[in-house]
Amino acid sequence: MFHSLLPLVVIAVTATAAGMALLFGDEPARLAGAINFLNAVALPFYRMISPGPTGEALQLAGDFCWAAGLLILVIRHASLWLGVTMLLQSVQFGLHAYYIVMELRHDRLHAWVNNLDEVGISACILVGAYAAIRRRAEAVREARALGAGAQRLSGAV
Repeated sequence: MFHSLLPLVVIAVTATAAGMALLFGDEPARLAGAINFLNAVALPFYRMISPGPTGEALQLAGDFCWAAGLLILVIRHASLWLGVTMLLQSVQFGLHAYYIVMELRHDRLHAWVNNLDEVGISACILVGAYAAIRRRAEAVREARALGAGAQRLSGAV
């Protein structure tokens, strides 16, 4: 099925990003990581179940659902990393649509653009998980500082 190691590496990167997002991310990072992982894992199954135009249409429908889900997340949470993720997903959707409409066979250009785009999406999800970690750490620092300040005030009275 896979002709090179690159798609397997991309799936591993996607799985790692999804795992990090699920473990350490906030709600948008967890949702984006889980949906991206499901999309990446479903793609080979689309091709195995129905090779040819039907599989391509299923792939395009999956990309559309992923892009629509990202749009909802972007509208709801309005963060930069989600916006970049949505733009990268639109590149992937456009790539697949172009190859379907032009009736082109998947070539090296398609493989490289698709895989690099998927790595970019995973990197954005990792950035979102990292941002969530930073926000939680800052909230803990603020809570400790407020608690210490309240202790000093109660001890001074």
